[in-house]
Amino acid sequence: MTTSETDGPWKEAIETYLEDFLRLFFPAVHAGVDWSRGYEFLDAELQKTAPEAETGKHLADKLVKVFRREGEEVWILIHIEVQGQRDPQFERRMYVYHYLIFNHYGHEVVSLAVLADDSLAWRPSSFGYSLWGFRLQMDFPTVKLLDMAEDWTALEESRNPFALVTMAHLKARATVGDLTERLRWKMRLVRSLYEKAYTRQDVLSLFRFLDWLMALPEELARSFKNQVRRIEEEKKMPFVTSVELLGREEGLQQGLQQGLQEGLQAALLDLLTARFGDVPESLAAVVRAIHDPERLRALHRRAVTIESLSALAREMTPSA
Repeated sequence: MTTSETDGPWKEAIETYLEDFLRLFFPAVHAGVDWSRGYEFLDAELQKTAPEAETGKHLADKLVKVFRREGEEVWILIHIEVQGQRDPQFERRMYVYHYLIFNHYGHEVVSLAVLADDSLAWRPSSFGYSLWGFRLQMDFPTVKLLDMAEDWTALEESRNPFALVTMAHLKARATVGDLTERLRWKMRLVRSLYEKAYTRQDVLSLFRFLDWLMALPEELARSFKNQVRRIEEEKKMPFVTSVELLGREEGLQQGLQQGLQEGLQAALLDLLTARFGDVPESLAAVVRAIHDPERLRALHRRAVTIESLSALAREMTPSA
């Protein structure tokens, strides 16, 4: 996944489960927040204050205002960066974002990084330089998602919603080349939603994340839908087999039934948005310029497993 989307899976998960996110990944930060006073996301301001850098593959940039549990009753800002790919400019961007946010608000800022890439060796955690007696140093806490796979049993046993988010992310990346295995893991994670006695709303929210992140081609998606129905019948908990489950398929079918390429274009753009966040207008224009239904359906199938928007763009442009 990539870019700083507004409605993408990672951003939605953090917005829905901020306390659980910090409790699992940054317990010291969670312990220092006075949750009784609430919190406020400032993403619109973040985009104005620190526009997204063009390098790297982002899963989420979040800015949230919280109140400290100890000391004076003043609020601080927590800047959260979820990074999906190695980026040589990442440390610099963390510093620039931190400074711009601090300069804009005049309040203390805590910058946190979740490294969601596939490289065990890449572990950025500081930015700084020194020259002629001058020294600048910024250290920021990081969590490496790959490290969390080392205690998979703890993730599976945890009732923290972000444990499931972590497992879904790791298995989505691990099964890019084996979609049958992805289906198996997706079903295993969905079953855990029911077994852990989450609320109906939690089941729907977490299912939405799973379905976005662990996308499947049409045939396997039908098998997934049927297996979910069997689980619901078995447990007498009809939570998911609704618009949340069928939305992508129905979006595609609507385009076919209408006989309009606009429906297929919308289905493709919806899928790209779900997987990667905001689709650049230049790429959206390429999609809208494709009028062949078979070509659009083929791109829709390809978009289920393609690794990035840029890779799909390279495939699309010659035939657009």
